[in-house]
Amino acid sequence: MNTISTPDLCDEHGDNVRVLEVNFRHYGGKQHFWGEIVTIKCFEDNSKVAEMVKTPGNNRVLVVDGGASPRRSLLGDNLARAAADNGWRGIVIYGYLRDVEELANMPIGIMALGSVPRKTEKLGDGRCNIALEFGGTTLYPGEHLYADLSGAIISKQPLTDTL
Repeated sequence: MNTISTPDLCDEHGDNVRVLEVNFRHYGGKQHFWGEIVTIKCFEDNSKVAEMVKTPGNNRVLVVDGGASPRRSLLGDNLARAAADNGWRGIVIYGYLRDVEELANMPIGIMALGSVPRKTEKLGDGRCNIALEFGGTTLYPGEHLYADLSGAIISKQPLTDTL
């Protein structure tokens, strides 16, 4: 996979892209990633994340709105490994994760607000494939996310055909 530049994409596409106004940190082995968005909204319960990463990713990006809660981790090494093995290109979590050392070596892009060692509840709560509102914008399933060390941007249409 080649790299992309979110600053260059912003310059080239102007108002056709939206900047995700969140100071995410990179945790995965890939720091440049992009793909079609699949969404999950959950709070301190990663049951839906666990279900989704075990399905074929088809080079998509999973975006999880965890309500920015620092109390529970929504992703760890086992789920990240499942996502990478199933062809997910990236995971963006508006929340926290754990197993930071292991995530750094995985062949997948992973961004989150921070890390916390406590695991989540497993109650089966959460909603999939809905619009998410955070970071100064609304993210819709089927839109496209592009991420690098400069940040993350959202587009209604694909901005590159590079795989």
